[in-house]
Amino acid sequence: MANLNRVLLMGNLTRDPELRYLPSQMPVVSLGLAINRRWKNQQGEQQEEAVFIDCDGFGRTAEVINQYLKKGRPIFIEGRLRLDQWTDKEGHNRSKLKVVIENFQFVDGRPEGGGAPANAPGPAAAPRPARGPAPSAPAPAAGAPAPGPGPGSDAGPHQPIEEEDIPF
Repeated sequence: MANLNRVLLMGNLTRDPELRYLPSQMPVVSLGLAINRRWKNQQGEQQEEAVFIDCDGFGRTAEVINQYLKKGRPIFIEGRLRLDQWTDKEGHNRSKLKVVIENFQFVDGRPEGGGAPANAPGPAAAPRPARGPAPSAPAPAAGAPAPGPGPGSDAGPHQPIEEEDIPF
């Protein structure tokens, strides 16, 4: 049986990111994320709940998040769940689920107040793939889906993503 541990979250930072270094000099950032949900109950009254999630990022991801994000700023995170377990001072076993950040995107492009500019590099500053086929690429076969924005594209509100373009 196959296994999958994938988390997609979008919310606002509950505190400023905290950057520290492991003994190996690997940067680690810890942050809290608040995700709000609104709905109407059976009586038609507006309801709201917030979920608070702790996240950790490593390497260049940690440095970029620490450099550009501050409390209250939105972020989109892709990662995996990790269970931290420890024994407290009283000898009780404790555990906590966290999200390990594997990829992220800045949600807004406001450069003021510590936010990332719209063209700031992502976690690895890797070049983004080109949209659509290369000029010399053959045309898609009849009935094949048209190429759309890939997972690394910066399609935003100006370029809507169709449901069939979503890779999952």
